[in-house]
Amino acid sequence: MAAKYKSDFLNVLDQRGFIHQISDPEGLDAKASKEVITGYVGYDATATSIHIGNLITVTLLYWLQETGHRPISLMGGGTSMVGDPTGREAERQVLTVEKINSNIESIKKVYSRILRYGDGPTDAIMVNNADWLLKLNYVEFLREVGRYFSVNRMLSFDSVKMRLEREQSLTFLEFNYMIMQGYDFTVLSKEYGATLQMGGSDQWGNIINGVDLSHKMGGPQLYALTTPLLTKASGEKMGKSASGAVWLNGDLFSPYDFWQYFRNTEDADVGKWLKIFTRLPLAEIAKLEALGGSELNEAKKILATEVTAIVHGREAADKAAATASATFEVGAIDLSLPTTEVPKGDLATGLGLLNALVAVGLAGSNGEARRHVQSGAVRINDEITTDDRATLGTAAVLSEGVIKLSVGKKKHALLKPV
Repeated sequence: MAAKYKSDFLNVLDQRGFIHQISDPEGLDAKASKEVITGYVGYDATATSIHIGNLITVTLLYWLQETGHRPISLMGGGTSMVGDPTGREAERQVLTVEKINSNIESIKKVYSRILRYGDGPTDAIMVNNADWLLKLNYVEFLREVGRYFSVNRMLSFDSVKMRLEREQSLTFLEFNYMIMQGYDFTVLSKEYGATLQMGGSDQWGNIINGVDLSHKMGGPQLYALTTPLLTKASGEKMGKSASGAVWLNGDLFSPYDFWQYFRNTEDADVGKWLKIFTRLPLAEIAKLEALGGSELNEAKKILATEVTAIVHGREAADKAAATASATFEVGAIDLSLPTTEVPKGDLATGLGLLNALVAVGLAGSNGEARRHVQSGAVRINDEITTDDRATLGTAAVLSEGVIKLSVGKKKHALLKPV
């Protein structure tokens, strides 16, 4: 593929499908080709883990570092106290400072696997916007920063318009979020020399606010870059599994489930996901993308293993791949499958199959479980059952001390009596 840009950084992003919008492509390209630039992505700590959508922007920081520049992972200790209204139909739950700090500590480990932190010129740094946002004098902030924001323009942003058009409450607290995010950019520019903010396409308006604010306050030229909203070939938004969000922390979404999520990639998406989520050379990806029929399944396994290795480590990735092989290809009972413990007393009295399917995460509700059973998709210890009134008793426990439940050919879990 012919190089479109002068800088390695933008060429890598372009060739791997990361670029949706750039505020000043020529200016950013010229700067990145001549000097080490500092760029950042912000992450609010509204949960104990970030999710698969965040992995895309963390990967932006990875490629920024790999092409000779310095990444900043900005933790939203301050902005998390307000909550980003973007894409939300209702106000976020107000979190305590203690909960936010706990969340930040929980998600840090993902970044350390992907970015190289240290004191070198291209080593990543992690900062927390609570360090400056929580110290602001309100009136002084309004005079020095708030005067540069037009309410008319703020009302035009999709995050605000959506809530107002649906007559859903948008609090003054949330309305301030875009001002705080814009101010973050000016602080990071002044204190750390950051000139680039990156994020998902839904963050374009918030990021541009920072670019404009720097200009109005007499600061340097700043740049914005966003990634496209990733959807599957089927049109479905990427990032949801049968059990909910695809989290990057293993305690919320196991490495095995994570591996399976990518193993189940739609055929048309294999090449796209290999470029975005793995570090494999483009020439190797082109060969994998060209595979057809059953051979494409091998490309999916490589995709699943490589992404799982990035997020959870190579050992966890290889273990997940081996578990899948034993379960799907050999037909053995692999005790590494996701396991849910159940009191022995529940089996003694008979545990309803529908409740069991929900408990192990193979269905989101009894209604969904019933549909799976009635369609013939459910198996107990590899035996199909269509009885939605079936119960699991002690007789169903295998010699390995577990009961294997399956929905379709690719979703398996174990019940372990304790």
